[in-house]
Amino acid sequence: MRTLQSYVEGRWQAPTGGGVEVRDAATGEPVAVVSSEGVDMGVALDHARRVGGPALRALTFQQRAGMLKALAQHLGEHKEELYTLSAAAGATRRDASGDIDGGIGTLGAYASRGKRELPDATFLLDGEPEPLAKDGSFVVQHLQVPLEGVAVLINAFNFPVWGMLEKLAPAILAGVPVVVKPATPTAYVAEALFREVIASGALPEGAAQLICGSAGDLLDHLTGQDLVGFTGSAATAARLRAHPAIAGNAVRFNAEADSLNASILGLAATSSAAEFELYLDEVARELTTKTGQRCTCIRRALVPAGLVEPAVAGLRRRLEPVVLGDPRAEGVQVGPLVSLEQREDVRRAIAGLREGAESVLESEPRPQGADAERGAFLAPTVLLARDSAHPAIHSLEAFGPVCTVVPYSDTDEAVALAALGKGSLVASVFTPDAAEAGRLALGLAAHHGRVLLVDESCGRTSTGHGTPMPQTVHGGPGRAGGGEELGGLRAVHHHLQRTAVQASPAVLAALTGRELSAV
Repeated sequence: MRTLQSYVEGRWQAPTGGGVEVRDAATGEPVAVVSSEGVDMGVALDHARRVGGPALRALTFQQRAGMLKALAQHLGEHKEELYTLSAAAGATRRDASGDIDGGIGTLGAYASRGKRELPDATFLLDGEPEPLAKDGSFVVQHLQVPLEGVAVLINAFNFPVWGMLEKLAPAILAGVPVVVKPATPTAYVAEALFREVIASGALPEGAAQLICGSAGDLLDHLTGQDLVGFTGSAATAARLRAHPAIAGNAVRFNAEADSLNASILGLAATSSAAEFELYLDEVARELTTKTGQRCTCIRRALVPAGLVEPAVAGLRRRLEPVVLGDPRAEGVQVGPLVSLEQREDVRRAIAGLREGAESVLESEPRPQGADAERGAFLAPTVLLARDSAHPAIHSLEAFGPVCTVVPYSDTDEAVALAALGKGSLVASVFTPDAAEAGRLALGLAAHHGRVLLVDESCGRTSTGHGTPMPQTVHGGPGRAGGGEELGGLRAVHHHLQRTAVQASPAVLAALTGRELSAV
Protein backbone atom coordinates (compact mmCIF):
# COMPACT_ATOMS: atom_id res chain seq x y z
CA MET A 1 0.00 0.00 0.00
CA ARG A 2 1.34 3.41 -0.94
CA THR A 3 0.59 6.97 0.05
CA LEU A 4 -0.44 9.12 -2.89
CA GLN A 5 1.24 12.44 -3.55
CA SER A 6 0.01 15.76 -4.90
CA TYR A 7 1.81 17.71 -7.63
CA VAL A 8 2.04 21.41 -6.74
CA GLU A 9 4.54 24.15 -7.67
CA GLY A 10 6.38 21.86 -10.04
CA ARG A 11 7.13 19.07 -7.54
CA TRP A 12 5.57 15.99 -6.00
CA GLN A 13 4.54 16.50 -2.37
CA ALA A 14 3.75 13.78 0.15
CA PRO A 15 1.02 14.55 2.70
CA THR A 16 2.16 15.52 6.16
CA GLY A 17 -0.33 13.25 7.92
CA GLY A 18 -3.80 11.77 8.08
CA GLY A 19 -5.46 10.14 5.13
CA VAL A 20 -8.22 7.91 3.87
CA GLU A 21 -7.43 4.26 3.22
CA VAL A 22 -8.73 3.07 -0.14
CA ARG A 23 -9.30 -0.65 -0.66
CA ASP A 24 -9.40 -2.97 -3.65
CA ALA A 25 -13.02 -3.16 -4.82
CA ALA A 26 -12.87 -6.93 -5.39
CA THR A 27 -10.63 -8.23 -2.60
CA GLY A 28 -10.96 -5.60 0.11
CA GLU A 29 -7.18 -5.37 0.42
CA PRO A 30 -5.69 -1.89 1.07
CA VAL A 31 -4.45 -0.14 -2.09
CA ALA A 32 -3.54 3.41 -1.14
CA VAL A 33 -3.74 6.16 1.45
CA VAL A 34 -5.08 9.45 0.15
CA SER A 35 -4.53 12.80 1.87
CA SER A 36 -3.92 16.43 0.91
CA GLU A 37 -2.78 17.44 4.40
CA GLY A 38 0.09 19.91 4.13
CA VAL A 39 -0.78 21.12 0.64
CA ASP A 40 -1.25 24.90 0.47
CA MET A 41 -4.22 25.36 -1.86
CA GLY A 42 -3.70 29.09 -2.22
CA VAL A 43 -0.10 28.52 -3.31
CA ALA A 44 -1.24 25.98 -5.92
CA LEU A 45 -3.68 28.44 -7.46
CA ASP A 46 -1.16 31.28 -7.31
CA HIS A 47 1.44 29.15 -9.09
CA ALA A 48 -1.05 28.37 -11.85
CA ARG A 49 -1.93 32.06 -12.28
CA ARG A 50 1.65 33.40 -12.14
CA VAL A 51 3.49 30.65 -14.02
CA GLY A 52 1.14 28.34 -15.90
CA GLY A 53 -1.30 30.90 -17.24
CA PRO A 54 1.23 33.30 -18.81
CA ALA A 55 3.12 30.37 -20.37
CA LEU A 56 -0.04 29.02 -22.00
CA ARG A 57 -1.34 32.40 -23.14
CA ALA A 58 1.98 33.15 -24.84
CA LEU A 59 1.27 30.23 -27.18
CA THR A 60 -1.18 30.20 -30.07
CA PHE A 61 -4.13 27.85 -30.35
CA GLN A 62 -2.17 25.89 -32.94
CA GLN A 63 0.79 25.50 -30.59
CA ARG A 64 -1.43 24.41 -27.72
CA ALA A 65 -3.11 21.87 -29.99
CA GLY A 66 0.35 20.51 -30.77
CA MET A 67 1.02 20.07 -27.05
CA LEU A 68 -2.20 18.09 -26.64
CA LYS A 69 -1.23 15.87 -29.56
CA ALA A 70 2.18 15.15 -28.00
CA LEU A 71 0.54 14.40 -24.66
CA ALA A 72 -1.99 12.03 -26.24
CA GLN A 73 0.78 10.17 -28.06
CA HIS A 74 2.78 9.78 -24.84
CA LEU A 75 -0.18 8.53 -22.84
CA GLY A 76 -1.05 6.06 -25.58
CA GLU A 77 2.41 4.54 -25.16
CA HIS A 78 2.26 4.41 -21.34
CA LYS A 79 -1.22 3.17 -20.47
CA GLU A 80 -0.76 -0.44 -19.36
CA GLU A 81 -0.22 0.47 -15.69
CA LEU A 82 -3.53 2.33 -15.80
CA TYR A 83 -5.28 -0.86 -16.88
CA THR A 84 -3.69 -2.78 -13.99
CA LEU A 85 -4.70 -0.17 -11.44
CA SER A 86 -8.22 0.11 -12.85
CA ALA A 87 -8.86 -3.54 -12.01
CA ALA A 88 -8.45 -2.68 -8.33
CA ALA A 89 -11.28 -0.18 -8.79
CA GLY A 90 -13.54 -2.94 -10.11
CA ALA A 91 -13.14 -2.24 -13.83
CA THR A 92 -12.93 -5.05 -16.34
CA ARG A 93 -10.60 -4.64 -19.30
CA ARG A 94 -13.56 -3.47 -21.40
CA ASP A 95 -14.63 -1.00 -18.72
CA ALA A 96 -11.11 0.36 -18.40
CA SER A 97 -10.83 0.78 -22.15
CA GLY A 98 -13.77 3.18 -22.14
CA ASP A 99 -12.03 5.19 -19.45
CA ILE A 100 -8.40 5.00 -20.57
CA ASP A 101 -8.58 4.78 -24.35
CA GLY A 102 -11.69 6.94 -24.33
CA GLY A 103 -9.86 9.63 -22.37
CA ILE A 104 -6.76 9.54 -24.54
CA GLY A 105 -8.97 9.55 -27.63
CA THR A 106 -10.80 12.64 -26.39
CA LEU A 107 -7.47 14.37 -25.79
CA GLY A 108 -6.43 13.52 -29.34
CA ALA A 109 -9.77 14.70 -30.71
CA TYR A 110 -9.26 18.16 -29.20
CA ALA A 111 -5.72 18.27 -30.55
CA SER A 112 -7.01 17.49 -34.04
CA ARG A 113 -9.92 19.90 -33.75
CA GLY A 114 -7.62 22.68 -32.62
CA LYS A 115 -5.28 22.08 -35.55
CA ARG A 116 -8.15 22.06 -38.05
CA GLU A 117 -10.42 24.78 -36.76
CA LEU A 118 -8.50 27.26 -34.61
CA PRO A 119 -6.12 29.97 -35.83
CA ASP A 120 -2.40 30.37 -35.29
CA ALA A 121 -3.19 33.26 -32.94
CA THR A 122 -3.61 33.92 -29.24
CA PHE A 123 -7.21 35.15 -29.52
CA LEU A 124 -10.32 34.32 -31.54
CA LEU A 125 -12.45 36.57 -33.69
CA ASP A 126 -16.12 36.08 -32.85
CA GLY A 127 -18.40 36.80 -35.78
CA GLU A 128 -18.08 39.56 -38.34
CA PRO A 129 -17.48 43.27 -37.70
CA GLU A 130 -20.66 45.34 -37.62
CA PRO A 131 -21.10 49.07 -38.31
CA LEU A 132 -22.13 51.40 -35.50
CA ALA A 133 -22.13 54.55 -37.65
CA LYS A 134 -23.95 55.15 -40.93
CA ASP A 135 -20.76 56.21 -42.71
CA GLY A 136 -18.84 53.14 -41.50
CA SER A 137 -16.32 55.17 -39.49
CA PHE A 138 -17.15 53.39 -36.22
CA VAL A 139 -17.51 49.61 -35.93
CA VAL A 140 -17.58 46.75 -33.43
CA GLN A 141 -15.81 43.40 -33.51
CA HIS A 142 -16.30 40.71 -30.87
CA LEU A 143 -13.30 38.65 -29.89
CA GLN A 144 -12.48 35.96 -27.33
CA VAL A 145 -9.41 35.74 -25.10
CA PRO A 146 -8.39 33.20 -22.42
CA LEU A 147 -9.46 33.93 -18.87
CA GLU A 148 -6.47 34.78 -16.69
CA GLY A 149 -7.33 32.39 -13.89
CA VAL A 150 -7.37 28.66 -13.20
CA ALA A 151 -9.74 25.86 -14.15
CA VAL A 152 -10.32 23.76 -11.01
CA LEU A 153 -11.39 20.30 -12.16
CA ILE A 154 -13.23 18.21 -9.56
CA ASN A 155 -13.80 14.71 -10.88
CA ALA A 156 -15.95 11.69 -10.05
CA PHE A 157 -14.68 8.23 -9.08
CA ASN A 158 -16.08 6.32 -12.04
CA PHE A 159 -13.84 7.74 -14.80
CA PRO A 160 -10.48 8.75 -13.27
CA VAL A 161 -8.79 8.96 -16.69
CA TRP A 162 -11.48 10.14 -19.10
CA GLY A 163 -12.90 12.50 -16.48
CA MET A 164 -9.56 14.25 -16.09
CA LEU A 165 -8.60 14.40 -19.75
CA GLU A 166 -11.98 15.48 -21.16
CA LYS A 167 -11.84 18.55 -18.89
CA LEU A 168 -8.12 19.21 -19.21
CA ALA A 169 -8.06 19.17 -23.03
CA PRO A 170 -10.39 22.12 -23.74
CA ALA A 171 -8.93 24.15 -20.86
CA ILE A 172 -5.34 23.78 -22.07
CA LEU A 173 -6.39 24.37 -25.68
CA ALA A 174 -8.08 27.59 -24.55
CA GLY A 175 -4.93 28.69 -22.70
CA VAL A 176 -6.12 28.20 -19.11
CA PRO A 177 -4.06 26.19 -16.55
CA VAL A 178 -5.74 23.47 -14.51
CA VAL A 179 -5.73 22.16 -10.95
CA VAL A 180 -7.15 18.63 -10.87
CA LYS A 181 -8.87 17.19 -7.79
CA PRO A 182 -9.71 13.51 -8.44
CA ALA A 183 -12.25 11.55 -6.42
CA THR A 184 -10.64 9.73 -3.50
CA PRO A 185 -11.89 6.15 -4.25
CA THR A 186 -9.94 6.00 -7.54
CA ALA A 187 -7.32 8.68 -6.91
CA TYR A 188 -4.54 6.09 -7.30
CA VAL A 189 -5.49 5.70 -10.98
CA ALA A 190 -5.62 9.48 -11.46
CA GLU A 191 -2.25 9.96 -9.77
CA ALA A 192 -0.62 7.36 -12.05
CA LEU A 193 -2.12 9.11 -15.07
CA PHE A 194 -0.90 12.50 -13.89
CA ARG A 195 2.62 11.19 -13.39
CA GLU A 196 2.64 10.35 -17.09
CA VAL A 197 1.22 13.78 -17.93
CA ILE A 198 4.22 15.36 -16.19
CA ALA A 199 6.69 12.80 -17.54
CA SER A 200 5.59 13.60 -21.10
CA GLY A 201 7.06 17.11 -20.85
CA ALA A 202 4.28 18.24 -23.19
CA LEU A 203 2.88 20.97 -20.94
CA PRO A 204 4.69 24.07 -19.64
CA GLU A 205 5.43 24.45 -15.93
CA GLY A 206 2.36 25.40 -13.91
CA ALA A 207 -0.10 24.40 -16.64
CA ALA A 208 -1.34 21.38 -14.67
CA GLN A 209 -1.30 20.51 -10.96
CA LEU A 210 -2.86 17.68 -8.95
CA ILE A 211 -4.45 17.58 -5.50
CA CYS A 212 -4.95 14.07 -4.08
CA GLY A 213 -7.26 14.07 -1.09
CA SER A 214 -9.61 16.65 0.35
CA ALA A 215 -10.05 19.96 -1.47
CA GLY A 216 -9.65 21.74 1.86
CA ASP A 217 -9.94 25.50 1.38
CA LEU A 218 -9.23 25.32 -2.36
CA LEU A 219 -12.47 27.02 -3.35
CA ASP A 220 -11.96 29.86 -0.85
CA HIS A 221 -9.20 31.26 -3.07
CA LEU A 222 -11.19 31.48 -6.31
CA THR A 223 -11.66 34.74 -8.19
CA GLY A 224 -13.84 35.96 -11.03
CA GLN A 225 -11.19 34.87 -13.54
CA ASP A 226 -11.34 31.24 -12.38
CA LEU A 227 -13.56 28.34 -13.42
CA VAL A 228 -14.79 25.19 -11.72
CA GLY A 229 -15.62 22.03 -13.65
CA PHE A 230 -17.43 19.52 -11.43
CA THR A 231 -18.65 15.97 -11.97
CA GLY A 232 -20.49 14.21 -9.17
CA SER A 233 -23.78 14.14 -7.32
CA ALA A 234 -26.51 16.74 -7.77
CA ALA A 235 -26.44 17.42 -4.02
CA THR A 236 -22.71 18.18 -4.01
CA ALA A 237 -23.07 20.35 -7.13
CA ALA A 238 -25.73 22.43 -5.38
CA ARG A 239 -23.53 22.85 -2.31
CA LEU A 240 -20.49 23.90 -4.34
CA ARG A 241 -22.51 26.31 -6.46
CA ALA A 242 -23.55 28.10 -3.27
CA HIS A 243 -19.96 28.43 -1.99
CA PRO A 244 -19.37 32.09 -1.01
CA ALA A 245 -16.33 32.49 -3.28
CA ILE A 246 -18.13 30.95 -6.27
CA ALA A 247 -21.37 32.85 -5.76
CA GLY A 248 -19.73 36.09 -4.62
CA ASN A 249 -17.17 36.27 -7.43
CA ALA A 250 -19.44 34.92 -10.20
CA VAL A 251 -16.96 32.10 -10.80
CA ARG A 252 -17.90 30.13 -13.89
CA PHE A 253 -19.27 26.88 -12.52
CA ASN A 254 -19.93 23.97 -14.86
CA ALA A 255 -21.58 20.92 -13.31
CA GLU A 256 -22.27 17.50 -14.77
CA ALA A 257 -24.33 15.68 -12.16
CA ASP A 258 -26.04 12.35 -11.75
CA SER A 259 -29.40 12.03 -13.43
CA LEU A 260 -32.23 9.59 -13.98
CA ASN A 261 -31.70 8.99 -17.67
CA ALA A 262 -34.53 7.39 -19.60
CA SER A 263 -34.56 5.10 -22.61
CA ILE A 264 -37.84 4.77 -24.50
CA LEU A 265 -38.97 1.79 -26.53
CA GLY A 266 -41.23 3.32 -29.17
CA LEU A 267 -44.82 2.27 -29.72
CA ALA A 268 -43.89 1.16 -33.23
CA ALA A 269 -41.19 -1.21 -31.95
CA THR A 270 -43.20 -4.42 -31.69
CA SER A 271 -41.68 -7.54 -30.15
CA SER A 272 -40.80 -8.78 -33.64
CA ALA A 273 -39.04 -5.54 -34.64
CA ALA A 274 -35.26 -5.31 -34.81
CA GLU A 275 -35.46 -2.20 -32.62
CA PHE A 276 -37.02 -4.26 -29.81
CA GLU A 277 -33.93 -6.47 -29.64
CA LEU A 278 -31.60 -3.48 -30.02
CA TYR A 279 -33.36 -1.80 -27.12
CA LEU A 280 -32.98 -4.76 -24.78
CA ASP A 281 -29.33 -5.14 -25.81
CA GLU A 282 -28.76 -1.49 -24.93
CA VAL A 283 -30.42 -1.64 -21.52
CA ALA A 284 -28.47 -4.78 -20.61
CA ARG A 285 -25.22 -3.23 -21.82
CA GLU A 286 -25.85 -0.12 -19.72
CA LEU A 287 -26.36 -2.17 -16.55
CA THR A 288 -23.20 -4.21 -17.06
CA THR A 289 -20.78 -1.57 -18.36
CA LYS A 290 -18.84 -0.13 -15.41
CA THR A 291 -21.29 -2.13 -13.23
CA GLY A 292 -23.86 0.57 -13.96
CA GLN A 293 -21.65 3.28 -12.45
CA ARG A 294 -22.04 5.85 -15.20
CA CYS A 295 -23.80 9.20 -14.87
CA THR A 296 -25.39 8.46 -18.25
CA CYS A 297 -26.61 4.96 -17.39
CA ILE A 298 -30.22 4.05 -18.21
CA ARG A 299 -32.12 4.26 -14.91
CA ARG A 300 -35.67 4.30 -16.32
CA ALA A 301 -36.63 1.97 -19.18
CA LEU A 302 -39.90 3.29 -20.58
CA VAL A 303 -41.75 0.46 -22.33
CA PRO A 304 -45.22 0.37 -23.96
CA ALA A 305 -47.57 -1.30 -21.47
CA GLY A 306 -48.35 -4.11 -23.90
CA LEU A 307 -44.66 -4.99 -24.29
CA VAL A 308 -43.62 -5.03 -20.63
CA GLU A 309 -43.82 -8.81 -20.24
CA PRO A 310 -41.63 -9.71 -23.26
CA ALA A 311 -39.27 -6.85 -22.44
CA VAL A 312 -38.72 -8.07 -18.88
CA ALA A 313 -38.25 -11.63 -20.14
CA GLY A 314 -35.69 -10.39 -22.67
CA LEU A 315 -33.74 -8.55 -19.99
CA ARG A 316 -33.70 -11.66 -17.82
CA ARG A 317 -32.29 -13.72 -20.69
CA ARG A 318 -29.51 -11.20 -21.20
CA LEU A 319 -28.61 -10.47 -17.58
CA GLU A 320 -29.02 -13.76 -15.70
CA PRO A 321 -26.02 -15.46 -17.42
CA VAL A 322 -23.68 -12.51 -16.79
CA VAL A 323 -20.51 -13.58 -14.93
CA LEU A 324 -19.80 -11.41 -11.90
CA GLY A 325 -16.42 -11.42 -10.19
CA ASP A 326 -12.91 -10.10 -9.75
CA PRO A 327 -12.12 -8.32 -13.05
CA ARG A 328 -8.69 -9.99 -13.05
CA ALA A 329 -10.29 -13.46 -13.15
CA GLU A 330 -10.77 -15.14 -16.51
CA GLY A 331 -14.26 -14.93 -17.98
CA VAL A 332 -15.55 -12.18 -15.67
CA GLN A 333 -17.90 -9.77 -17.45
CA VAL A 334 -18.98 -7.50 -14.59
CA GLY A 335 -16.80 -6.36 -11.71
CA PRO A 336 -17.71 -5.04 -8.26
CA LEU A 337 -18.85 -1.55 -7.38
CA VAL A 338 -16.04 0.81 -6.46
CA SER A 339 -16.34 0.26 -2.69
CA LEU A 340 -18.37 -1.37 0.05
CA GLU A 341 -19.70 2.08 0.95
CA GLN A 342 -20.95 2.50 -2.59
CA ARG A 343 -22.70 -0.86 -2.42
CA GLU A 344 -24.52 0.20 0.73
CA ASP A 345 -25.61 3.43 -0.96
CA VAL A 346 -27.01 1.44 -3.89
CA ARG A 347 -28.80 -1.02 -1.62
CA ARG A 348 -30.46 1.88 0.22
CA ALA A 349 -31.56 3.38 -3.08
CA ILE A 350 -33.03 0.05 -4.21
CA ALA A 351 -35.01 -0.13 -0.97
CA GLY A 352 -36.37 3.33 -1.70
CA LEU A 353 -37.30 2.39 -5.25
CA ARG A 354 -39.33 -0.54 -3.93
CA GLU A 355 -41.85 1.96 -2.60
CA GLY A 356 -43.08 2.30 -6.16
CA ALA A 357 -41.70 -0.79 -7.87
CA GLU A 358 -41.12 -4.51 -7.42
CA SER A 359 -38.07 -6.59 -8.27
CA VAL A 360 -38.32 -8.72 -11.41
CA LEU A 361 -34.61 -9.61 -11.55
CA GLU A 362 -32.49 -9.77 -8.42
CA SER A 363 -30.13 -12.33 -6.96
CA GLU A 364 -27.40 -12.76 -4.40
CA PRO A 365 -24.01 -12.17 -6.03
CA ARG A 366 -21.83 -15.24 -6.55
CA PRO A 367 -18.60 -13.65 -7.72
CA GLN A 368 -15.98 -15.64 -9.56
CA GLY A 369 -12.53 -15.49 -8.01
CA ALA A 370 -13.61 -13.35 -5.06
CA ASP A 371 -15.53 -13.26 -1.79
CA ALA A 372 -19.06 -11.87 -2.06
CA GLU A 373 -18.82 -9.83 1.13
CA ARG A 374 -15.20 -8.66 1.10
CA GLY A 375 -15.72 -7.35 -2.43
CA ALA A 376 -18.36 -4.77 -3.33
CA PHE A 377 -20.38 -7.09 -5.55
CA LEU A 378 -23.97 -6.49 -6.60
CA ALA A 379 -25.81 -8.50 -9.25
CA PRO A 380 -27.75 -6.70 -12.00
CA THR A 381 -31.15 -5.67 -10.67
CA VAL A 382 -34.29 -4.81 -12.64
CA LEU A 383 -37.46 -3.45 -11.04
CA LEU A 384 -40.93 -2.95 -12.53
CA ALA A 385 -42.93 0.13 -11.63
CA ARG A 386 -46.33 -0.51 -10.04
CA ASP A 387 -47.20 3.16 -10.54
CA SER A 388 -45.41 4.70 -13.52
CA ALA A 389 -45.49 8.20 -11.99
CA HIS A 390 -44.41 7.20 -8.46
CA PRO A 391 -42.01 9.90 -7.15
CA ALA A 392 -39.37 7.43 -5.96
CA ILE A 393 -38.81 6.10 -9.48
CA HIS A 394 -38.15 9.59 -10.82
CA SER A 395 -36.09 10.94 -7.92
CA LEU A 396 -33.93 8.11 -6.51
CA GLU A 397 -30.82 7.03 -8.37
CA ALA A 398 -29.28 3.67 -7.52
CA PHE A 399 -25.78 4.30 -8.91
CA GLY A 400 -25.05 0.73 -9.88
CA PRO A 401 -26.41 -2.09 -12.10
CA VAL A 402 -30.00 -1.07 -11.42
CA CYS A 403 -32.84 -0.06 -13.73
CA THR A 404 -36.62 0.33 -13.39
CA VAL A 405 -38.98 -0.67 -16.21
CA VAL A 406 -41.72 1.96 -16.46
CA PRO A 407 -44.87 1.16 -18.49
CA TYR A 408 -46.43 3.93 -20.60
CA SER A 409 -49.45 4.23 -22.89
CA ASP A 410 -48.73 6.93 -25.50
CA THR A 411 -46.06 9.33 -26.72
CA ASP A 412 -47.25 12.24 -24.60
CA GLU A 413 -47.08 10.11 -21.45
CA ALA A 414 -43.58 8.89 -22.34
CA VAL A 415 -42.35 12.47 -22.69
CA ALA A 416 -44.07 13.50 -19.45
CA LEU A 417 -42.59 10.56 -17.53
CA ALA A 418 -39.09 11.32 -18.82
CA ALA A 419 -39.51 14.94 -17.71
CA LEU A 420 -40.29 13.81 -14.15
CA GLY A 421 -36.54 13.25 -13.78
CA LYS A 422 -36.27 17.07 -13.64
CA GLY A 423 -33.41 17.24 -16.11
CA SER A 424 -31.15 14.48 -17.38
CA LEU A 425 -27.93 14.00 -19.29
CA VAL A 426 -29.36 11.78 -22.00
CA ALA A 427 -32.48 10.09 -23.26
CA SER A 428 -32.68 7.50 -26.01
CA VAL A 429 -35.45 6.29 -28.28
CA PHE A 430 -35.62 2.96 -30.13
CA THR A 431 -38.24 2.85 -32.86
CA PRO A 432 -38.53 1.99 -36.57
CA ASP A 433 -40.91 4.94 -37.06
CA ALA A 434 -39.02 8.11 -38.02
CA ALA A 435 -42.03 10.33 -37.33
CA GLU A 436 -42.42 8.87 -33.84
CA ALA A 437 -38.69 9.35 -33.21
CA GLY A 438 -38.95 12.99 -34.28
CA ARG A 439 -41.92 13.72 -32.03
CA LEU A 440 -40.18 12.15 -29.06
CA ALA A 441 -36.90 13.95 -29.76
CA LEU A 442 -38.55 17.37 -29.76
CA GLY A 443 -40.55 16.52 -26.66
CA LEU A 444 -37.46 15.31 -24.80
CA ALA A 445 -35.00 18.00 -25.90
CA ALA A 446 -35.87 20.69 -23.34
CA HIS A 447 -35.18 18.28 -20.49
CA HIS A 448 -32.04 16.55 -21.79
CA GLY A 449 -28.55 17.47 -22.92
CA ARG A 450 -28.42 14.70 -25.51
CA VAL A 451 -31.05 12.62 -27.32
CA LEU A 452 -30.14 9.38 -29.11
CA LEU A 453 -32.51 8.05 -31.78
CA VAL A 454 -31.89 4.46 -32.88
CA ASP A 455 -33.45 2.41 -35.64
CA GLU A 456 -32.24 -0.72 -37.40
CA SER A 457 -30.16 1.23 -39.92
CA CYS A 458 -27.83 2.69 -37.26
CA GLY A 459 -28.27 0.13 -34.50
CA ARG A 460 -24.86 -1.46 -34.97
CA THR A 461 -22.95 1.79 -35.60
CA SER A 462 -24.52 3.89 -32.86
CA THR A 463 -22.03 4.98 -30.19
CA GLY A 464 -24.63 4.09 -27.57
CA HIS A 465 -26.90 5.63 -24.99
CA GLY A 466 -24.28 6.02 -22.27
CA THR A 467 -21.25 7.22 -24.22
CA PRO A 468 -20.71 10.97 -24.64
CA MET A 469 -18.47 11.71 -27.61
CA PRO A 470 -16.06 14.66 -27.99
CA GLN A 471 -18.39 16.04 -30.68
CA THR A 472 -21.54 15.89 -28.52
CA VAL A 473 -22.58 18.11 -25.66
CA HIS A 474 -22.29 16.33 -22.32
CA GLY A 475 -24.47 17.86 -19.64
CA GLY A 476 -28.10 18.63 -19.04
CA PRO A 477 -30.57 20.99 -17.38
CA GLY A 478 -31.93 20.90 -13.86
CA ARG A 479 -30.88 17.91 -11.79
CA ALA A 480 -28.19 17.04 -14.37
CA GLY A 481 -26.30 20.16 -13.27
CA GLY A 482 -27.24 22.77 -15.85
CA GLY A 483 -23.80 22.60 -17.45
CA GLU A 484 -22.16 21.57 -20.69
CA GLU A 485 -18.92 19.74 -21.38
CA LEU A 486 -17.41 18.61 -24.67
CA GLY A 487 -19.55 19.46 -27.70
CA GLY A 488 -16.53 20.13 -29.90
CA LEU A 489 -15.15 23.65 -29.53
CA ARG A 490 -18.04 24.69 -27.29
CA ALA A 491 -15.98 23.45 -24.34
CA VAL A 492 -13.04 25.63 -25.41
CA HIS A 493 -15.24 28.73 -25.66
CA HIS A 494 -16.36 28.13 -22.06
CA HIS A 495 -12.81 29.07 -20.95
CA LEU A 496 -12.68 32.27 -23.01
CA GLN A 497 -13.98 35.78 -22.33
CA ARG A 498 -16.03 37.34 -25.12
CA THR A 499 -15.40 41.07 -25.44
CA ALA A 500 -16.83 43.69 -27.80
CA VAL A 501 -14.13 46.01 -29.14
CA GLN A 502 -15.44 49.28 -30.63
CA ALA A 503 -13.14 51.41 -32.78
CA SER A 504 -12.49 52.79 -36.23
CA PRO A 505 -12.03 50.28 -39.06
CA ALA A 506 -8.33 51.14 -39.26
CA VAL A 507 -7.69 50.46 -35.57
CA LEU A 508 -9.64 47.20 -35.65
CA ALA A 509 -7.84 46.12 -38.80
CA ALA A 510 -4.51 46.69 -37.04
CA LEU A 511 -5.71 44.63 -34.07
CA THR A 512 -7.27 41.74 -35.96
CA GLY A 513 -5.21 41.65 -39.12
CA ARG A 514 -8.46 41.54 -41.07
CA GLU A 515 -9.40 44.12 -43.71
CA LEU A 516 -12.57 45.96 -42.69
CA SER A 517 -13.13 48.13 -45.75
CA ALA A 518 -16.34 46.30 -46.61
CA VAL A 519 -18.03 47.37 -43.35
